[in-house]
Amino acid sequence: MSAVTTHVLDAALGRPAAGIAVRLEGAGPIAEGVTDDDGRIGSLGPDELAPGDYRLTFDTGAYFAARGTESFYPLVQITFRITDPAQHHHVPLLLSPFAYSTYRGS
Repeated sequence: MSAVTTHVLDAALGRPAAGIAVRLEGAGPIAEGVTDDDGRIGSLGPDELAPGDYRLTFDTGAYFAARGTESFYPLVQITFRITDPAQHHHVPLLLSPFAYSTYRGS
């Protein structure tokens, strides 16, 4: 299993956000993926990442533009820290056109 996974929910519509491009970076690019029909990317990068700071970038502008929806955030970037490389890191995103939130999932 990938060390990092994500799940995006469109909170305004109450359903998964399919088709969002996501990039994982550390000191440089690591992996890219697109959310599936359930809003998930289950394989994003290697099985283990070294301790350090990482960033997920979600192309939310393209997602909303494809639906003809005005939005405020063209990109959402979530920076997080890995301290234990043996642990799995699930980083969900709850999204709407003018707000977002995130948390460390399981």
